[in-house]
Amino acid sequence: MEVSSRNNVKVFGSGQPIIFAHGFGCDQNMWRLVYPAFEETNKVILFDHVGAGKSDEKAFSKKKYNSLSGYAEDVLEIIDALSLKDVIFVGHSVSSMIGVLASIKRPDLFSKLILVGPSPRYINSDDYLGGFSKEDIEGLLESLDDNYLGWSSNMAPVIMGNPDNPELAEELKNSFCRTNPDIAKHFARVTFLSDNRSDLSKVTTESLVLQCSEDVIAPNLVGEYVADNIANSTFVQMKAKGHCPNLSSPQETIAAIKAFIK
Repeated sequence: MEVSSRNNVKVFGSGQPIIFAHGFGCDQNMWRLVYPAFEETNKVILFDHVGAGKSDEKAFSKKKYNSLSGYAEDVLEIIDALSLKDVIFVGHSVSSMIGVLASIKRPDLFSKLILVGPSPRYINSDDYLGGFSKEDIEGLLESLDDNYLGWSSNMAPVIMGNPDNPELAEELKNSFCRTNPDIAKHFARVTFLSDNRSDLSKVTTESLVLQCSEDVIAPNLVGEYVADNIANSTFVQMKAKGHCPNLSSPQETIAAIKAFIK
């Protein structure tokens, strides 16, 4: 199967390549307010994770995608298929850790990592605050399994934040509803039960952590933890609220990325 059709790869512009990777329940459309700002200076690559957007769902395999490493393999295959080098990788939410894993495996391919709302582990432990108890996550996953559409309606406003702009939560809900529910349920378990804390110290690529305000999915302490544990990293606290600044505050997101890659 061709990588371009498997992941619905789109390429725009020319110059140093910049890949935008979407988060759980989303697709490449979530970057539509951000990526055009880079077309004049960069080769922009968009794609959908398998099971999302217009990807080829027949490519999904529980064995391959039983960890985030399977998704990282896809990123590397996209890079190889397009013969890219010096890649700037922009990952939102869970795709931040997917980019981390890809950069560890093939550091020669990457020039910069930009991690938007990253979390290496969502569950609290004795020495780490991820934002959720184990019971919280188990309840979230049970709710998702029982009623995916209901879960989408309830969680979209929580994830998005910005209650003054309900159309943003509605867009996120609609994105959830476009995703194959069986694959989404599997991806949710892989996402919310993952633990990539030990991988952070293995990153050698220069990294930027973009931390949103009032983010219930990846709180400030989590973003600070990521930045503290990646050796060559910069932490930027954004004014943007919620977990999806690519939709709620695209201009601030663009400015932060451009300042870092200049």
